[in-house]
Amino acid sequence: MISPTGPRVRLSRSALVDGATHALETGGTDAVADLRRDAYGHGVGFVVEVLAPLGIRAAQLDPASVPTAAAAGITAVGGEVTLEPARVFGLPGVELSPLGAGDSVSRPVMSLVGSVLSIKALRAGEGVSYNYTHIAPEDTRIALVSGGFGQGVARSLGNRATVEIRGALHPIVGRVAMDVCVVDIGDAQSARGDEVVYFGGAGPAGPALATWVAASGLTAAELVCALGLRLPREVVE
Repeated sequence: MISPTGPRVRLSRSALVDGATHALETGGTDAVADLRRDAYGHGVGFVVEVLAPLGIRAAQLDPASVPTAAAAGITAVGGEVTLEPARVFGLPGVELSPLGAGDSVSRPVMSLVGSVLSIKALRAGEGVSYNYTHIAPEDTRIALVSGGFGQGVARSLGNRATVEIRGALHPIVGRVAMDVCVVDIGDAQSARGDEVVYFGGAGPAGPALATWVAASGLTAAELVCALGLRLPREVVE
């Protein structure tokens, strides 16, 4: 069972269909799906269920993923094959795919979401998280939100990234802890249990994975793979 408060990845079926359709329009019917590393954390089972009816029949796969894909009618391309970028449907859900055509047309398939665990006042001059890398310049309010480096949230995002709560962006302050982050919400309306979007979705956090790439020095592939393989996954339309 997926925890209603813990961090999790959310996968959009309609966004995957849109991305696959665009890949077919770009690469033709010989488009190849890169489904290595369990479709980069998106789940081979979920991805091939969507791709097979669209006519994408070839894929790069890890050996362990071949049976799952074959059951859905997808045939693996053997070995580490060099593919023309315009013909690859890679990394389903990464808006600027380092393995795909590099377009920004498709919506991200994967979102990372968590929840507000608690809210407290923070007074001017007080610090938060390890080593107090953030000192409040004025009185404010902070939210403790689920999701930390133990679940794949890059530690370098502290003081450099934002999250979305109730449709507005708020900065992560202080160091990212093992299981939580601290977010400065100021005087914004929020309550325990509110959903927190780190990246993805239809709101302002949609393109935030690009900030993660810049802050962490990791590729989009590495980031989404680490999250998707480590966290519970839920599928939405």
